Amino acid sequence: MIGLAGCGRIGAPMLDALIENGFSARGFDVVPKTSDEITNDPVSFAQDLETLITVVRDIEQTDDVLFGAQNFSSLPSLKRIIVSSTLSPRYVRNLRNRIPEHISLIDAPMSGAQIAAENGTLSFMLGGTPHDLDAAQPLFDAMGEHFHRMGAFGSGMQAKVLNNLLAASNTAMTRLVLDWADDAGIDETALLNLIHTSSGQNWLASGFNDIEFARDGHDPSNTIAILVKDVASALDAAPIGANTALPKTVQAAIKSLKPRPKTT
Repeated sequence: MIGLAGCGRIGAPMLDALIENGFSARGFDVVPKTSDEITNDPVSFAQDLETLITVVRDIEQTDDVLFGAQNFSSLPSLKRIIVSSTLSPRYVRNLRNRIPEHISLIDAPMSGAQIAAENGTLSFMLGGTPHDLDAAQPLFDAMGEHFHRMGAFGSGMQAKVLNNLLAASNTAMTRLVLDWADDAGIDETALLNLIHTSSGQNWLASGFNDIEFARDGHDPSNTIAILVKDVASALDAAPIGANTALPKTVQAAIKSLKPRPKTT
């Protein structure tokens, strides 16, 4: 049995993709859901669990799932844990010292936002042994479209936080540019079309009308706040002596974002 813990905007469609592709899978979330495939009862979720995929929000929730309130890592039936939350690479690498050796570990953070999860086109950044990654590849095939093997366990997470640092930078600067364009009287759609075909092209600008959080302001419960957390994860894994001024500036800019109204 495959279990996916954290059935929010990304986790729930990932679970759907597994089930639609013929895998025996169930979901767990502390928040009650209307789906028959998702439970908030850890005992029923844990029954015959062999593979655990974690897609919870942060380190605190990951600790609850693995060691604390749910403590799924102690299940005698468990053979594999796939960490798909975006977390500090230092924390992820240290999991190997906290989880029994007979349980294989893969870090598989993903990119693509909710729309990619719903379409089964997520991009996974993978860390683990070649044997473990080969064995888990059918699961990733069901949920995603692009797979990047980055190295040993923890390497996928390191690559993901670096990628998200760029995503946060693009988000901060694109929103600033759009605000300045408003002040100059430049039409938003015309400018986004220009950026898409010019040297300023970036992921957020090109997908601005499809990415669900593109216009959001910072709120502790939304994706903008997750970007703030992801920059913190990148900073936690920064090289010793690295200049962190620019990432910290980006983080502050993301944290100060206000909602951007839709154009008419």
